Amino acid sequence: MDTIRRAARDDGRYSVEAYHFLLSGLDQAVEMTGRSEAETLDRHVSGQQLVEALRVLALDTYGPLAKEVWNSWGVTATRDWGEIVFVLIGLELFSRQESDTVEDFDRVFDFESGLLEAWTPQLPLEEELFGKGGSEG
Repeated sequence: MDTIRRAARDDGRYSVEAYHFLLSGLDQAVEMTGRSEAETLDRHVSGQQLVEALRVLALDTYGPLAKEVWNSWGVTATRDWGEIVFVLIGLELFSRQESDTVEDFDRVFDFESGLLEAWTPQLPLEEELFGKGGSEG
């Protein structure tokens, strides 16, 4: 984790939280590809797959504040995730395929529609409110 902290500090464009969030999202991206457990040894995903997983994770974690949280980390476009990935590739924390480019992360989705309009509030289930016995009458 010290390497991640140093990478964020040395690069200076994005907060360390963005780096940590990206690492968390990588697991989700691999899972979203539908690979079997044996296939997950190869953790490579496309830029588009990674950004989509980050979007889903952000909406699940931060709801309607996802865009504001990303912006506070310095992330204002989907390409920013690619810039972070390539910093990590430069440090040999991530590997890349010959065909991978930072442009793979360009305009994967529009922040306004992808982060704000895509969020829908979820009311808690009755059993979450009152336990398994149902309502409190």
